[in-house]
Amino acid sequence: MPSSAPQPEQLHLASDGRTPNSPHPVLIYRQLPLAGPSPAEAFERLFDSHLWPSAWRGTVYDYHHYHSTAHEALGVAIGWARVMLGGDNGQEVELKAGDALVLPAGTGHCALEVSADFQVVAGYPVGQQYDMQRPDAATHDQARERIAQVGVPISDPLAGTQGALVALWRAEAPPAG
Repeated sequence: MPSSAPQPEQLHLASDGRTPNSPHPVLIYRQLPLAGPSPAEAFERLFDSHLWPSAWRGTVYDYHHYHSTAHEALGVAIGWARVMLGGDNGQEVELKAGDALVLPAGTGHCALEVSADFQVVAGYPVGQQYDMQRPDAATHDQARERIAQVGVPISDPLAGTQGALVALWRAEAPPAG
């Protein structure tokens, strides 16, 4: 993606005692200039080229969940959705084809409403394997410990090493040690 790529919106979400969320902001890219035979293939190529290998095509689950062992990029290939980010009391976000979310590890997400044709492409940073966690006060602290071990990726899945993620998430990274 050229350096003229749009700057993402940032969404800061705090832990609610059940959903850990992250000190890193969620990044929301709007109406990306995708090129390729299909929007899904364009997102796959983009993620792959920036060391966030594409992993699957599908939808966003209609229940709150998060990943404690990996960051996640979701590119909306087709349709639209209204999603809740951050847990039960989080923030609603509307997405449409051409938009993308970059969710730092621990960020709760849930589809509230989707179009019949809604499809996302998902990618995860090289070397990170995602798990599936449901919000729960009993497992919250253990999840936060796993999330703290997930490193900041070397590149933004949509704009590479010069992308917003690198600067924003490195600035937000907790001190080592």
